[in-house]
Amino acid sequence: MPTSRIKSRIRSRLKSRISGPKLGWVWARATGRSAVLALVAAIALLAYGWLLGGPELTVVTPVRGTAVEIVYGTGAVEPVRWAKVASVIRDRIVQLCYCEGKTVAKGDVLARLDDREVAAQLQELRAREDFAKRELARATELMGRGVTTTQAYERASMDLRQVQALISVQLEKLADYTIVAPMDGVVLRLDGEIGEIAETGQVLFRVGVPKPLHVVAEVNEEDIPRVAVGQTVLLRTDAFANQRLDGKVYEITPMGDAVAKTYRIRIALPDDTPLHVGMSVEANVVTREKKGALLIPADALQSQQVLVLDGDRARLRPVEIGIRGTRNVEVLSGLSEGERIASPAPSNTADGSRVRVKEGRPRT
Repeated sequence: MPTSRIKSRIRSRLKSRISGPKLGWVWARATGRSAVLALVAAIALLAYGWLLGGPELTVVTPVRGTAVEIVYGTGAVEPVRWAKVASVIRDRIVQLCYCEGKTVAKGDVLARLDDREVAAQLQELRAREDFAKRELARATELMGRGVTTTQAYERASMDLRQVQALISVQLEKLADYTIVAPMDGVVLRLDGEIGEIAETGQVLFRVGVPKPLHVVAEVNEEDIPRVAVGQTVLLRTDAFANQRLDGKVYEITPMGDAVAKTYRIRIALPDDTPLHVGMSVEANVVTREKKGALLIPADALQSQQVLVLDGDRARLRPVEIGIRGTRNVEVLSGLSEGERIASPAPSNTADGSRVRVKEGRPRT
């Protein structure tokens, strides 16, 4: 065999061994080790940075402002004078006024129910009344001529009175089929359509005077001792999220709801209020107010302590608290205006821990 062919075969075998599965396995194992080493190095770098700088805290400084203590309630806007108009019987609606937003007078017809059966019964009673009247007239004539007895006359008179009493009852029933406005005002809402069955007690109309308005709100029974007539109420609704809405407590119901554990309060609204009838609102009754108080965010307080920044260290410090609001808390002692505190206060930061600082904006 020629020497050149022998050399060629040797080269091809060596090449196949070098590029075979063993070399691929060795390369994969080397690559896996490199990935693990890179991951360990990254974790070590992060740990070093954390230990060197500590956790990042958002810090704010206390501010001077008005401390407000509030009692929270929820309610709805209603006219001071209004009424629900409901059906007292069950029958089909055959006529509606379709007068939402229109002014009506007391006694105006708002709706009629199907009264054909009751009207037919009334006609029957009217016919019986006519017959009873003729019988009484005949008995009176015979009585005058001495032909009939007193008992026959009294029986005819009693039959007439009985029929007339039934007619009075039937007229009252017939009146229930006509739904009228109970007061002068505006039809605020209509619930019903011609052809529907009006159920007994179903509210079909709401009629009221558009102004003045008030808010009827519910307050928890544990908070009601702090509520008093004349207190200012800050109202909030999504419809006017960026607008200040004020009211005044003018009435507190003397008896609460034992099931819901709430008491009802009524809040007067100014005539120029933008609130509409039926809007739901959050009512914040201001029970105590103090101007010029030192305020910190409520989330900066943790177990009567705050986390004060001292260089790159965080120090736990007890403080004395005054008025507690929903957003801010009054600090009576233990803190000064120039100091910086963590807000929100983390629960896992120990006293003296090294921290990194992120400046926040004080909330007033």
